[in-house]
Amino acid sequence: MRSPQLELDLLRRLAHAYRVQTGYHNIAGQWQEATPEALLHVLRALGAELASPAGAADALRARSAALWECLVQPVTVLWDGAPAKVQLRVPEHRSQQQGACTLLLENGEREQWALDLTALVTLRTMEVEGQSYHSKRLVLPRQLPWGYHRLLIELPGQSAETLLIVAPAQAWSLPERSEWGLFMPLYALRSSQDWGVGDLSALNALITWAGARGANVVGTLPLSASFLREPFEPSPYAPASRLFWNELFLDITSVPELQHSQTGQTLMTSAATVREAERLRSMPLVDYQQVAALKRSVLEELARTFLSQPSQRRSQFRRYLEQHPTLQDYARFRATEEREAGPWLAWPERQRGGTLHASDFDDTSYQYHLYVQWLAAQQIDELAATAQQAEVQLYFDLPLGVHYNSYDVWRERGAFELSVAGGAPPDDFFTGGQNWGFPPYHPTSDRAQGYRYYRAVVRNYLQHAGILRIDHVMGLHRLFWIPSGMSPQDGVYVRYPAEELYAILLLESHRYQTRLIGENLGTVPPYVNAALQRHNIGAMYVGQFSLTGNPQQGLAEPLDNSLASMNTHDTPTFAGFWRGKDTEDRVAMGLLEPSGAMEVHTARQLRLNALTAFLRAQGWLKDDDGPAETLAGCLRFLAASPAHTVLINLEDLWLEELPQNVPGTSRERPNWQRRARLSLEEFTEREDFQELLNEIATLRQAVPRE
Repeated sequence: MRSPQLELDLLRRLAHAYRVQTGYHNIAGQWQEATPEALLHVLRALGAELASPAGAADALRARSAALWECLVQPVTVLWDGAPAKVQLRVPEHRSQQQGACTLLLENGEREQWALDLTALVTLRTMEVEGQSYHSKRLVLPRQLPWGYHRLLIELPGQSAETLLIVAPAQAWSLPERSEWGLFMPLYALRSSQDWGVGDLSALNALITWAGARGANVVGTLPLSASFLREPFEPSPYAPASRLFWNELFLDITSVPELQHSQTGQTLMTSAATVREAERLRSMPLVDYQQVAALKRSVLEELARTFLSQPSQRRSQFRRYLEQHPTLQDYARFRATEEREAGPWLAWPERQRGGTLHASDFDDTSYQYHLYVQWLAAQQIDELAATAQQAEVQLYFDLPLGVHYNSYDVWRERGAFELSVAGGAPPDDFFTGGQNWGFPPYHPTSDRAQGYRYYRAVVRNYLQHAGILRIDHVMGLHRLFWIPSGMSPQDGVYVRYPAEELYAILLLESHRYQTRLIGENLGTVPPYVNAALQRHNIGAMYVGQFSLTGNPQQGLAEPLDNSLASMNTHDTPTFAGFWRGKDTEDRVAMGLLEPSGAMEVHTARQLRLNALTAFLRAQGWLKDDDGPAETLAGCLRFLAASPAHTVLINLEDLWLEELPQNVPGTSRERPNWQRRARLSLEEFTEREDFQELLNEIATLRQAVPRE
């Protein structure tokens, strides 16, 4: 009988075999050991068969045997220019066998050759349960082009396949130039014609205006499909799918069918619609459900008109559906969700399991979702065309996860682990840790099917983005899993096949000519930033986190490959930070005692004083040292810095104090709802803003790049 300590040691060894960390260094630098209960939960989620620590020894033997009995891993990365080698694992009794290899290239080419295991170099020999296994190196007959290729290996009584990802070692980048741009969440972008939420036409107009000012980039938050009925979740970081778009952002006035629908036009111009649109437009917060209902009332009528008679556009629509078969699956899912009036986790067993029949949903709802996704794809295509004409890159954001009730989780069940939630361990700001409320990506299931889902997600964003920000880029390496029923303090880090995920991102970035940015803020292990630098993925620089308190260098200088800004959607605005509004909010939420708030205020004021002294000494602060001029001084400093890209939050220009999001809160704060105080028509006419942006453009042009 093993002692409890020996059982615990074996459990930890099993965790390492499944690439689960048995603890982590907390914010104070102290080692935080994972509890046996948390390790058991996570290990079972990863496929280990054990009910208690007493079963760890057997599970460890099974894991070791499974790893060595696998002839070849399901995925192999071959970096461009490196030797084309694949690792095989064969038991001793097969090590003398003859077989065959078949290489299926992405372009359809096929190559075959004989395989002689005795001729392969043996890298290592391992004893597992009395059986010897040899790790052997298979060298491919030639270098392969970039792409996704399949290698089939056949031996007597055994066969296996590996996906070969042949990728460049570095992400794509433009010819060297110093860029700058503007940022605004689309839902917040106010215009004189919107219906209570920003739309794609307003973003089009912003791109054109920004390009005329010399900007190279316009950025916004994710535009992914959302749940706006039941369930309701407006957060762009908990989407209903990362494969489809949010039809809420459609500009109905630009839909061609409106010209041919008398009923649609009558509905659009009716007193009730005009009155409701004006009411929603005047509100300080987006009323998502009311906006969605108003827009849908018109879009459903346009869909009915469109589908009722043949036309050239209807033929285009049918061709689009043929080219995008998953759209029909998505539309069936959304229509069933509406029929059931609830999330798929509560559906009947057959539907919950992924099989839907025509009787499960209303055809009108199904056709509506097909139609609005087609319209959204068209309007985003038009957005990309406008950006190209204006020589502006679209800056999109790839969210880390999706909602538990999302289409993606329903259809790609194996790619997610539903018994845990992603999150973050306790830190100075969130002393209890964070539960982000979405199921984490499973590190092995999607891998086993050649990353089918992950590749589709990456391509969906890259097809239009000039720059793609990868939310929580550390998640490519490891993610904090919180077992269901446990607190974030009990979370465990699970490691991911980072090299394979990077290879997909780098390959696709070249195919779509998109620059990659990794969101590496907060406590990030050094190896993450090293990987970003090695792969030419830009890092993020945020001015609020870069105040030094030193009057000689009050603001740290950004690195040359960084995307620099003064804040993000998850931080206070510049004016809010300057006036301590975020600290006041933390006190109001009970996260900070008043005495602690005074300490934060004093320390911040010292840093801000050092900042203004530095900016004045460097000539970036021209007049007074109030928030408006200090912001301008900071932006001038960033514009003259080596940073590859400088991104300006438009709301900072009019000293907005309220943030778009308060991390760690949900319904306690109006996250993802606050509309911009100034409209597109108002801020584009402000001469003081234009003068500052002209300065930024001039300074950026003067920054030399190698």
